[in-house]
Amino acid sequence: MKVIVLHGEVPEGADKDEKDVLVQVDIVSRALAEQGYEPMAVPVSLDFSSLIHHLSLLQPDFVFNLVESISGQGRLIHMAPSLLDYLKIPYTGAKAEAVFLTSNKLLAKQMLKQNGLATPVWISSGGPPAGSFLPGLYVIKSVWEHASVGLDENSILQVQKESDLDEIMASRREVLGGACFAETFIDGREFNLSLLAGPEGPEVLSPAEIRFDDFPPGKVRIVGYRAKWQEDSFEYHHTRRSFEFPENDLPLLQRLTELAVKCWQLFSLKGYARVDFRVDPSGQPWILEVNTNPCLSPDGGFYAAAEKASLTFNQVIKRIIDDL
Repeated sequence: MKVIVLHGEVPEGADKDEKDVLVQVDIVSRALAEQGYEPMAVPVSLDFSSLIHHLSLLQPDFVFNLVESISGQGRLIHMAPSLLDYLKIPYTGAKAEAVFLTSNKLLAKQMLKQNGLATPVWISSGGPPAGSFLPGLYVIKSVWEHASVGLDENSILQVQKESDLDEIMASRREVLGGACFAETFIDGREFNLSLLAGPEGPEVLSPAEIRFDDFPPGKVRIVGYRAKWQEDSFEYHHTRRSFEFPENDLPLLQRLTELAVKCWQLFSLKGYARVDFRVDPSGQPWILEVNTNPCLSPDGGFYAAAEKASLTFNQVIKRIIDDL
């Protein structure tokens, strides 16, 4: 069977977060070949007409979709599965509608709130008044971009008046790659829960906590861009993923597992996904983001969670394909 491994085109001089998709292309292609498929990597640019023509000529049996952005724009991520729907080519992972809804963090948060799933209070740039503003710490986030683009200690601000937020968000737009919003900062523990499709529905893999080792007093505990991508930074070496928990954490982990499955069901996810949480000092979990088609690189959280669950990468890829 011929399989296209679809990914965003990576330009010369791209940053490490953009280049990471090529690592995923390589490891996924090798896993596909080991399972008897004929993989071919195809990049996606803004030239959609050429892509449609190319895919029509290749006539793949299905596409393994690794597109995270197009032309460096996370807001275009849903275009890849939309084009595949148009061409009636099956593809892995979440469908176009789910990709769009979860990639737009404001739409995702609205759906979570409407369905009784706790997500931190937010205020959008140019949006209606929140109506429940409270002075305190806020984190300024991109609406569309992922991989912690533009997220650092300068993104966390003490805000006393709601009217101040418009000016703050305007000043952060460029570094965040466009539209942004302010979210109440949950100063607590951070968890990632990876989900993988199975014969009886989604399986939640081993929960992971992101631990901030030896962070000095006053240093904001966030998983920012440096923690993920800058190997010479303090954050990169002191932001650690852990799968070890004391027994008294078991009720919390069970609650996080239940919430992750509810997110899968709410957005009609497929294949694989990851849900990011913060847990406040009272033990209340807050859903930060729902990630469709999360990173599959060997140093990424999904790969680590699968290993912890005693799954080989080939088994992961097979289960993703089985959920087409």
